[in-house]
Amino acid sequence: MVVLVSCGGKTDAVESGVYQGTVEEVEADKTEIYVKTPDGKLLELYFTEATSLTKNGETVAFDQLAEGQKVEVEVKQDGKRLDPISVKILE
Repeated sequence: MVVLVSCGGKTDAVESGVYQGTVEEVEADKTEIYVKTPDGKLLELYFTEATSLTKNGETVAFDQLAEGQKVEVEVKQDGKRLDPISVKILE
């Protein structure tokens, strides 16, 4: 028996803006990440076709994201959902 535990259900709503944090979970099949901010908020981010992902100024593939990485995300609040505009891998 396999039990999957997700961060879902305990995420926080934040205003549109730029946030830094640590990747808590990567769900590659959904192109989704969870980012924990220094003030303890958990952001649930579903990548879209328009989301840019960069590392050292270069565009990189989604598979470059890993748990524990420091990231900077620019998000736009859309109702209860957060749309990531850009994600920068900082380390």
